Amino acid sequence: MLAAAVLAVAVLIGGCSAESGGRSSADSAKAPAQAPQAADAAGKAAGAAPAAPATGGAAGAEPAPAVTADNRLIAYTAQLTLVAKDLDQTMAQARGLAAGAGGYVGKETVSGSAGSGAPGGERDSGPLGGQLVLKVPSASYQKTLDQLAALGKVVSRNSQADDLTQQVVDVASRVQSQQASVERVRALMAQAKSLADVVSLEAELSRRQADLESLQKQQTELTAKTSLSTITLELRRETAAPPPAEPAKKKDGLWASVGSALAGGWHVLSAIVKGLLIALAAVAPFLLVLGPLGWLLWYAGRRRKAARPAGAPPAPRHDPWSAPGDGPDDPH
Repeated sequence: MLAAAVLAVAVLIGGCSAESGGRSSADSAKAPAQAPQAADAAGKAAGAAPAAPATGGAAGAEPAPAVTADNRLIAYTAQLTLVAKDLDQTMAQARGLAAGAGGYVGKETVSGSAGSGAPGGERDSGPLGGQLVLKVPSASYQKTLDQLAALGKVVSRNSQADDLTQQVVDVASRVQSQQASVERVRALMAQAKSLADVVSLEAELSRRQADLESLQKQQTELTAKTSLSTITLELRRETAAPPPAEPAKKKDGLWASVGSALAGGWHVLSAIVKGLLIALAAVAPFLLVLGPLGWLLWYAGRRRKAARPAGAPPAPRHDPWSAPGDGPDDPH
């Protein structure tokens, strides 16, 4: 019964961690009579814990400070792309600007290497491109961004500002409340009299400490975002424009005309041969199917004609205009 009472008091304390000591004592009075020591310990822990701002507006909670334009917490990010002649010198200047503003280089990437072959047969004198991720204090963000833009020819420039004030205030309030909750559970553990009470409270303490560490991690990340701004600087090396190509010289004269005529004729002949081959390829499937069938029909007709018996010679034709006896058999 004592373990159940202690655990019930711990749950009540966790749900009302932002309330004052009088409210915690009232909750303790609702516990069973079999655990008076646990209830008294809960009241003492609630009274000794520091007052935490309550998100639900409970009595005795400290109100959150009013958010104004002066105390807003802004996270700034920017992407800047430049074209410069000497990338090594430009990258060194960018590092110096970040260090001078109180920041540092979070990441550096270089593409291309010195001494590699160039398209014109020349040798490169430095990297082809690079990228710097700079972390600078938010107070120096705009000034540093303008100084970086002056190091070369700006190709693109993008900026973004995120207001994290409400998130920071909310997480800070939750951290303070969770810390008070952890302290109260520890105070209950100090008053525990049995092993069952200690085991139950240790499990509850571990859970609340894990929640507290998660909130503290969020608080650290938000603090880093609002205190240091991120500028991603991408650099490209300026390349010389290739010389304009000379126009091809036009050939004149008899032999040039003959060559053009031959080329044109050859082109026409190639087109004709190509067309014939395409037509033959299109007709070939039909020839493969209909050719043997036609040959069989022709062969069958020829055999039928050869098997027909020879008949009597046709009778001579009689000419009605010829006189009797003028025929070929007339002896006269």
